[in-house]
Amino acid sequence: MKHVEYQPNGVCSKKIIFEITKDNKIINLQFIGGCQGNLSALAKVLNGYDVDEVIRLLEGNKCGLKNTSCTDQLTKALKNNK
Repeated sequence: MKHVEYQPNGVCSKKIIFEITKDNKIINLQFIGGCQGNLSALAKVLNGYDVDEVIRLLEGNKCGLKNTSCTDQLTKALKNNK
């Protein structure tokens, strides 16, 4: 199992923490800072999802006028730690 702590850029959340299992699943996802209601719900939904599926679903997602979002930053963290 791989433990990851990622510092996102250009978004409100300050840290994204998760683990990747040996079978490429994301577990124990946490967003520190940001829109906690939405991000904590999303973390529950994504628990056990395949890393590549999360990347496919969320990569390029934008927040308002920003060029990125907390979920897009998650995909960057996942890609960096596959």
